Amino acid sequence: MKKSIFLSCLLISIAFSTQAQIENNTSFNEWKIVTVVESIVPMGIGRSRMIENMTDVNTDQFRTSRTDGKTSSQREVSRSELKVDNFDEAKLLNFFSAAGINFQNIASNDAMIGARIMELESEGYSLIYVTSGVESHAGAEDSSGIFITRMFFKRSIMQ
Repeated sequence: MKKSIFLSCLLISIAFSTQAQIENNTSFNEWKIVTVVESIVPMGIGRSRMIENMTDVNTDQFRTSRTDGKTSSQREVSRSELKVDNFDEAKLLNFFSAAGINFQNIASNDAMIGARIMELESEGYSLIYVTSGVESHAGAEDSSGIFITRMFFKRSIMQ
């Protein structure tokens, strides 16, 4: 009888201890977005960069709600207040040189981007999603063009 009471008390205390540990070990996900902008302007005139935001932003002050689908108070949100001052910027090479596509530049950019991905993975981030888009060079009268890639990283933070 004494053994069964002792065993019951022991099991109950283990259960409460385990539950307390589960409740104290809450986690949340921290997200990071790295944007790569690569110029596709001939002659190396454009600018190519890898950009990473370093500022925590509270989006509440920049959001508005529409109640009838048409009335908006977005004009009250100042664009200058949306700009962040703290970000990392790594220089990349342009896709084009005077002779056309420069494959060495592309390989160099791949090395830079891959190195940053490995750095973030060593910090506990996982690459979750990649999306890209292009505004292409449209001939002699169009002197602009970029290839943009956004990489979304996530890591779990224990509190």
